[in-house]
Amino acid sequence: MAIATDMGGAARRPLPADDASLAIRRDRIGRIVVGALVFGLLAWLVLAAAANPRFEWDVVARYFTAQAVMNGLMTTLYLTLVIFVFSLVIGTLLALARESAYRPFQILAWVYSWVFRSVPALVQLIFWFNLAYIIPSISLGLPFGPTLFEARVNDLISPFLAAVLGLGLGEAAYKSEIIRAGLMSVDKGQREAARAIGLTGPQTFFRIVIPQSMRFILPPLGNQTILNLKGTSLVSVIALSDLLHSVQSIYNRTLEVVPLLMVATLWYLIIVSIMSVIQIGIERHFSRGHGASRAIKAVEGRIEA
Repeated sequence: MAIATDMGGAARRPLPADDASLAIRRDRIGRIVVGALVFGLLAWLVLAAAANPRFEWDVVARYFTAQAVMNGLMTTLYLTLVIFVFSLVIGTLLALARESAYRPFQILAWVYSWVFRSVPALVQLIFWFNLAYIIPSISLGLPFGPTLFEARVNDLISPFLAAVLGLGLGEAAYKSEIIRAGLMSVDKGQREAARAIGLTGPQTFFRIVIPQSMRFILPPLGNQTILNLKGTSLVSVIALSDLLHSVQSIYNRTLEVVPLLMVATLWYLIIVSIMSVIQIGIERHFSRGHGASRAIKAVEGRIEA
C-alpha cells in the first residue's frame, strides 16, 4: 500500500494498491507517448534532410573520407588531446593554489582565472598568434655574461602552439573551477579521519579526496572537454588545418559550401557521440554505490506486487 503526501510533506490517507499500480501504468504510458512523439519528430527531420537535394548528399559521400578531411580530423583530435592534458595540469595546480593556506597563491590563481575567463577564446588565439609583434625575440643567458639561447618569437610560435596556448590557457581557468568545486564537495571530516588513521597529506589527497570528488568533477569536466573539441574550430582563423579549415579549403575551390559543411557537421556529431558514451561509462564507474536506482526499482516492485 502506498502513502500519499501533500505539498508540505504530511502523510494523507494510504492509496490502495490498485490506485498506485494504475498511477504507475499511466506514468509509463505518458513516457511512451512522449518518446514516440520525440522519435517521430527526429525521424521527420532526418527524412526531410535526406530528401532535400540542396544538401547534395552525393558530394557529402565523396568528400566524407577524403584525405584532406581525414588529415584535418586527425589534427582536431590531436589538438583536443593536447589542450585537454595541458589545461588539466594547469587547472589542477590552480585549484590547489586556490585551496591552499598561502594567500599569495590564492590571489595569483584568482587573478589568472579572472583574466582568462574574461577574454574570449578567439581574442586569445589571435593575440598568441601575433605575439611576435610585442616580443620580437627571446634570449636567455647568464647575468652580465654570454647569451646561451636566442630565437625569434615568430619562429617559435607556430599556428599549432598558438592554438594550444590560446585555447589551453583559457580552458585551464574553467577546469580549475570544476576541480575546485569537486574538492570542496568532500567533507572535511574525511580528511580528519584519514589523518587520524595515520595517512599522510598526499595519501589522503590521492586515496580519499580524489576518488570521492571524481563523481562531482567528471560530468562538468566531460562537458567542458566536448566544448573544447568544438572550440578547436576557431583555429581556422590562424590557418591551422583542422577539420573546419580543411573543408573550407575544399569549398573555396569547388564552391560546394553546404555539402562540405555537412561533412564537418557529421564528423563532429560522430566524435561528440563517442566522447559522450565514454563519459557516461566513466561516470558510472565512479558513481558506483552512490545511486538509488536499485532502491527505487525495488519500491516500485513492491507497489506493483
